[in-house]
Amino acid sequence: MVHSSAFWEQHFRQNLTVQRVDWSMAPAITTEEKERILYSLKAWQLGETSDGRHLLAAAGRYASRIGDPRYVAAVQQFIREEQKHGANLGRYIDLIGAQRARADWGDTLFRKVRYFNRSMELWTISVIIVESAAQVFYQALHDATRCPLLKQVCTDILIDEAHHIKFQNERMWMIFQRKRFYNKAVSLLLYSFLLFCTIHAIWYGHRRALKAGGVDRPEFMRAMYYKFFSTVKFLHRRESTPELALAQ
Repeated sequence: MVHSSAFWEQHFRQNLTVQRVDWSMAPAITTEEKERILYSLKAWQLGETSDGRHLLAAAGRYASRIGDPRYVAAVQQFIREEQKHGANLGRYIDLIGAQRARADWGDTLFRKVRYFNRSMELWTISVIIVESAAQVFYQALHDATRCPLLKQVCTDILIDEAHHIKFQNERMWMIFQRKRFYNKAVSLLLYSFLLFCTIHAIWYGHRRALKAGGVDRPEFMRAMYYKFFSTVKFLHRRESTPELALAQ
């Protein structure tokens, strides 16, 4: 089922009221565990703090073109959930006495790419790929320590990310349906190239934390390709919805 923008706006708004992290607990992480994950923890925290203005600008142009103003509101709530993740990770970093990162090469690279991207299609597939990687990363981070508080923070993010990918897959499906056969083939090649570049950059930057959580390189690549092909399969499903008619 492909849901409306109004549905997703309400879903994200409601989900933001759910508190899954017990902040009365003190962090319990060992020095060894911290050494393995801290760099990646700080880098992903920084990446979750974007104000989303470039995404909102792209969403606004796209929503005006297809006549769906509620889509912008849904994206605003989606961004608020991402910022909640950044706030929770930042709070955890503060509690363990570490300094939050102010810059990271991976975050800088992705921000520059986002800055020049005006296409809703590229925004959406990029977010799908990064959110899929986030699922693998936060599960690894969850498994990398015995700290109950960090595990709760990661579980909360993982619950949200499952809905984020569903939201983005549905929008990607609507965009993809407008394409002709050969344009779809070219687009899939572009998506695959973007996936290849992104997952290798993420592995290079965060392999130590991933390995600490039991995810080696073959497992990371397998998981990412599986998630990508699940998205491709979703793009080829047949479904008639009001949103599809609207997008066309």
